[in-house]
Amino acid sequence: MRVLHTSDWHVGRTFHGRDLLGDQEAVLGGLADLVIEEQVDVVVVAGDLYDRAVPSGEAVQTCVRVLGRIREAGAQLVVTSGNHDSAARVGAFAEFAAAGGLHLRTQIARLHEPVVIDDRHGPVAFYGIPYLEPDPARHALQACADVPGASAEIESRGHTAVLTEAMNRVRAELAERPQGTRSVVLAHAFVTGGDSSDSERTIAVGGVEQVPGSVFDGVDYVALGHLHGPQRLAEHLRYSGSPLAYSFSEAAHRKSVWLVDLDADGLACVERRELPVPRRLATVQGLLEDLLAEPEHAELEECYLSATLTDEVRPLEAMRRLQQRFPHAVHLEWKPATGRATAPLHYAEIVRGRDDHELAARFVADCRGSDPNDSERALLNEALRAVAAAEGAK
Repeated sequence: MRVLHTSDWHVGRTFHGRDLLGDQEAVLGGLADLVIEEQVDVVVVAGDLYDRAVPSGEAVQTCVRVLGRIREAGAQLVVTSGNHDSAARVGAFAEFAAAGGLHLRTQIARLHEPVVIDDRHGPVAFYGIPYLEPDPARHALQACADVPGASAEIESRGHTAVLTEAMNRVRAELAERPQGTRSVVLAHAFVTGGDSSDSERTIAVGGVEQVPGSVFDGVDYVALGHLHGPQRLAEHLRYSGSPLAYSFSEAAHRKSVWLVDLDADGLACVERRELPVPRRLATVQGLLEDLLAEPEHAELEECYLSATLTDEVRPLEAMRRLQQRFPHAVHLEWKPATGRATAPLHYAEIVRGRDDHELAARFVADCRGSDPNDSERALLNEALRAVAAAEGAK
């Protein structure tokens, strides 16, 4: 059996205010072509199908079209919910969807119940563990403690405790299946040893969000979701990462999916397939006039761009001017070479002994990096007089 491991689609996400639905549909829809080319039997999505618990109608329709294309290409789908998803919404109509080859595994009470798909070697059991927020998940697991492998009470708190309990139930159920049944687990978690990026929402509870990889021992392959960079923690334990970059910290990522082959004995091999990049990410630093003029930056004109300006004085309308050359510039910082912009400000020292006129002028100087000129001071004085007059009229 050939399995395509994906996760963290985050359909509906924006990038610094830019709509990504078109890019997402292009990349994710292309998975259908990969299914055909590589003769994939099952596509798994290990959580964060959507970017928010209540996705927009456009995001839902995009997801429906993508899932439909993959199904039409011949693969069945197994999907779990992540920390960005609403498990109840993602899992709606699960029984009906399963009849069409879309298996939605979002219920904590049923995480030990696998989707069983046969190949010429026999059955493969796919166990979907939705994202388990520790306290609610602990109560939900204890409420259904009448299944094989369940503990009477989960005494410890945190991610490790609830995932350990979930995997105990999975292993107990798997042990009751015919000998030779192969197994794949989908889980949305932060496993120790994984590298994070800036676009992941923290799942820290009590300061501890990581779980040891040993929690997932005893199965043939673990398709992990949550971390956005593709990575291998062990031969059978991997993150596919997100299909698109969702922060500039991911600029160096090679977005990809894993092709997982299972033979009669279990995991046979895992291969990587890189995904297309609709628009590259880039960062640049320098004086605004240099960035606008230097020909060496021409290759950045079609990139999503994050620019750091080192001008001593904050340039006026910097983003508008930058976007005249770089239309996809989406992020801007000002860090003058002297470091003045990042110097710590102590409020009590700044205001001590200064009147409103001095404070207003100091505010302009701190924001821009240069003192207001005479005409600007006149405007500030006029505004302060208007405020004083309005307060006196009350």
